[in-house]
Amino acid sequence: MTHPDAHHRIDYLEYAVASIDAAKRFYGAAFGWTFENYGPDYCEFRDGRLTGGFFHGNPTPGGALVVLYSDDLGASEAAVSRAGGRITRPVFEFPGGRRFHFTDPDGYELAVWSQA
Repeated sequence: MTHPDAHHRIDYLEYAVASIDAAKRFYGAAFGWTFENYGPDYCEFRDGRLTGGFFHGNPTPGGALVVLYSDDLGASEAAVSRAGGRITRPVFEFPGGRRFHFTDPDGYELAVWSQA
């Protein structure tokens, strides 16, 4: 999978949900989304244009995790720090790539990912 012209663009959204099964039932019934499970604690959704994920966690009403793509994860992490962002989860691996999380100066949490 390649991502032409995707560097530093919003690429993915993630929602913390109390029950992945309940989220799948709701979004599948309400909007016709489709799903792919990645273990018991993560499920990817597809709405026909955008993909995102549900992960088992504490729901944050009104707060999806916005995920940006990067061609160079290390450079993006350094740029976030230089710009005044706070790294909240240093680079870690997950199925399909690597990513880090940060908060901006107003406290909003975002993530940046790159292919492995």
